[in-house]
Amino acid sequence: MRYLGVRALLIIPTTWILVTIVFFLMRVIGDPITAAVGGRLSPEEIQRRKEAAGLTRPILSQYWDYLSGLLHGDFGHSQDNRAISEVITTYGAATLELVFWSLIVAFAVGVPLGRYAATKRDSAADVGLRLFAILVYAAPVFFVGLLLKLVFAVQLGWLPVAGRASTNVELELQHVSPKTNVMIIDAILYGDPGNIVDVLKHAVLPAIALGLLTAGVFLRLVRINLIQTLRSGYVDAARARGLSERVVTRRHAFRNALIPVVTVMGMQIAMMLGGAVLTETTFEWKGLGYQLAQYLQARDFVAVQGIVAFIAIVVAVMSFLVDLIVALIDPRVRF
Repeated sequence: MRYLGVRALLIIPTTWILVTIVFFLMRVIGDPITAAVGGRLSPEEIQRRKEAAGLTRPILSQYWDYLSGLLHGDFGHSQDNRAISEVITTYGAATLELVFWSLIVAFAVGVPLGRYAATKRDSAADVGLRLFAILVYAAPVFFVGLLLKLVFAVQLGWLPVAGRASTNVELELQHVSPKTNVMIIDAILYGDPGNIVDVLKHAVLPAIALGLLTAGVFLRLVRINLIQTLRSGYVDAARARGLSERVVTRRHAFRNALIPVVTVMGMQIAMMLGGAVLTETTFEWKGLGYQLAQYLQARDFVAVQGIVAFIAIVVAVMSFLVDLIVALIDPRVRF
């Protein structure tokens, strides 16, 4: 409990540091009113809008108001006077859904292939899988996405090009109650198997594009840690008792090899949230990443600041949950 208590308390300074960096970096860029409408409005009108938005006040006063708003769930307002908390509620579910599907791909690809590579160490299959891990990790996610669209959507016609669902399905799911904004859950609640299949088809390519990025990391982590675990004394003792190599790997070595994977999962989710900006833009998956790109193009820095601050909070909370899971898996973690 002390370990978890310390980790929980660390969420507060971690989140504070992250949102503070975001706040002051946005101010270094310049005031958002001038960046968005400078040259199109008169200096008097720009000044009036800056005063209305509180941007003429001292920077520390703005910072205090910003922190006070965050404590009450207020992430600010966009230039069209839309609450960022509403944007997060509307589009955040789509991003979390994409990250969920991507994690399934990452585990389904990275963990089994890493286990296989460790059992076939230094063979041609092992070398090929290591090269594959480097390739999928190094390839830009938008480039992988474009290749997937070109092959599976344009040339083969197996999967849709973009979007979270077909237009008619999206219109039908608007009437679901209660509406969760998680497309697969809304499709299940609607009760039409055709809608569920349509939603799953739209999720395949974005999930693969983003999931392969993390699959490469998982593959290498599982491989190297399983190789090290197979050299341990307790594994040699299991072999001495006459257990087959398959049983030794599955029962005695594989679980410990997964601990580093869980440990870095928090960082990988943070990378996925960053990669979601490119993935959602490539596939027109209308989540927080897609909306963030739209706000960047519109130079709506207040909206950008609010969304990035929310992502920072999510990453801090996920890091705590990963620490909790690691402590449950590995009883040696008690610091």
